Amino acid sequence: MAKKQTAGRDKLGVLAPKFAELNDDVLFGEIWSREEQLSARDRSMITIAALFSAGLYPQLKSHLILGKEHGITKEEAVEIVTQLAFYCGWPKAWSTFPLIQEVYGENSQLPNNDGAVQNNSVTVEENK
Repeated sequence: MAKKQTAGRDKLGVLAPKFAELNDDVLFGEIWSREEQLSARDRSMITIAALFSAGLYPQLKSHLILGKEHGITKEEAVEIVTQLAFYCGWPKAWSTFPLIQEVYGENSQLPNNDGAVQNNSVTVEENK
C-alpha cells in the first residue's frame, strides 16, 4: 500500500484547497493505490514518461524520487530517458539526466550547457 500523500495540502492547501484534496486523496489516494491493476513501479514509469514528454521538470524530479522509492533503478531511469529522447526530444534528455543524478546521488558525467561533458573537473569535448 502506498504511503499517505500530503504534498498537495503541504504546498497548496491554503491557495487551492480543493486541488490539494484531489491531488492527495483522489490521484495519490485512490488511483495510485490500485496496485492490483497496475503496480506503483509501473505507474511511476508511466508518470515519468508523461512528465518527460511534456517537459515538466519540477514534477519529473518529484516522480523520479517516487519512482526510486518504488524500485526503479538508476539504470532503468537512464534507459527510460534514452528511449524517450527519440520520441520526445533530445534536449529533454539532456535536461533530465542531471535530475537523475541528483535523485540517485551518484557520480557520473554531466553535460555542460554547451554539450561538452565534465568528468572530475576536466572538460572533454564530445565528437560533433
